[in-house]
Amino acid sequence: MTSNRKRKLVIMLVLSVALLLSPITGTATVQAEGASNSYNYSFWGNTVVSPDAYDATKLLTGHNLGVGSLKDPSDLHVTADGHIYVLDSGNNRIIVLDDKFKLLHIIDSFEHAGQQDTFASPQGIFVTEHNQLYIADTGNKRVVHLDEQRQLVQIVDSPQSELLQANFEFKPVRVVVDKANRIYVMATGVFDGFMEFNANGEFTTFIGANRVNVDPLEYLWKTLSTREQRSQMVQFTPTEFTNLDINDEGFIYATNGDQWGDNIKKLNAQGTDILRREGYFNPTGDIRYRVTDGPSRMIDIDVTDSEIYSVLDSKRGRIFTYNGDGHLMYVFGGLGNQLGKFTTPVAIERVGDQMLVLDKALGEITVFETTPYGRTLNEAVRSYYRGDEEAAFQRYLETINMNANLEFAYSGIGKALLRQGNYGEAMKYFKESYDNKGYSKAFLLHRKEILRSYFPTIMTILVTLLLAIFVWRKVRKWKGGKKIVTIE
Repeated sequence: MTSNRKRKLVIMLVLSVALLLSPITGTATVQAEGASNSYNYSFWGNTVVSPDAYDATKLLTGHNLGVGSLKDPSDLHVTADGHIYVLDSGNNRIIVLDDKFKLLHIIDSFEHAGQQDTFASPQGIFVTEHNQLYIADTGNKRVVHLDEQRQLVQIVDSPQSELLQANFEFKPVRVVVDKANRIYVMATGVFDGFMEFNANGEFTTFIGANRVNVDPLEYLWKTLSTREQRSQMVQFTPTEFTNLDINDEGFIYATNGDQWGDNIKKLNAQGTDILRREGYFNPTGDIRYRVTDGPSRMIDIDVTDSEIYSVLDSKRGRIFTYNGDGHLMYVFGGLGNQLGKFTTPVAIERVGDQMLVLDKALGEITVFETTPYGRTLNEAVRSYYRGDEEAAFQRYLETINMNANLEFAYSGIGKALLRQGNYGEAMKYFKESYDNKGYSKAFLLHRKEILRSYFPTIMTILVTLLLAIFVWRKVRKWKGGKKIVTIE
């Protein structure tokens, strides 16, 4: 048999095995379609019902905002004082609202070199704590920096560096800025991570490049192919990021298009991923889905206080919210044509505890309000984060009274009890939540506490026994040493 025929035979066998396995995989995974709009996952990976944490209460359109139709809006940003910036990309403008959704002003131009300059299909927007405005002006291949008075500060374009190819074309689509005024840009076609610029707008480096993830079947196919066939195949490249956000401490939270690896990251200043993944499953969106649909594809992330962050799944239109340890708190949203559903969701932001979801195709913003369940769970996580054990304990108890299926809440109660020094009770709740790490810690402390409490009694008994033995030996020796004298 020739080598070509052997190779063809092996390829046929591989394809046969793949075809046999595919229906098995398809029946083994079930999408959480049958559940209500809100659900969660148990320790065992089963979909469990959950109360709604958010309810859609309002739909904002360009017309009811008094600005005309929104055309292909692409981004949202909310400042600390509650001002909402809507990037109306198709109309090349920025609409600014207050926290009551009243129009404040519209930014559609700025003065540049003595003339009025405009935007061209801008895709990303960021506002600093000092109201400095940064716009990823994608069509004009630049980042525009405006001050609080909307006067031009600088334009970042055409970065030069030996790290960039000679024919590199700068197309920024998302931008964030830290407190040191370093600018982080997500640019089209860049696989090396986010582009970092200093406060003067000079390109310095890339940070946070994604790893290359290889499809095992595709890798096997390449191994069995000839050199000519391999040269025609798509090369393995790192996955592009899809969005980013930055918290008050300067950590960058990012999403990427990797559907099989870690699609949510938390990057420090060195670009190292430090996201805690201590939940039952890694933060990645849906863990149960149809094989034909595939896993979640995250396209936006919003980080709020107490390390709580929410991510938007464009594939199924759902918002997944996690605590700092990586436990899934709640899920809401979806695709559809009713209030609370979307067609093409592209961005999420918070105004206080309200959640805003921007729909690109419909040009609408859906406003979600927390339910009593959502407020209680949010406050439980926040109380624990700020070290208020008593409040965390009470809020978590209220949470499990409303949703006994939320297993990680039992762990939250256990952690609160652990901080209070109630190790025995903490063990019970850790066991209920399958938190082996927490249980082991509570057990060791509980054992030490028991030994410490009984130590004086044990030592008293030991000393008494030793003293009694010593006295008994002395008495016995004294008696044995006596001489008996007989009188005749």
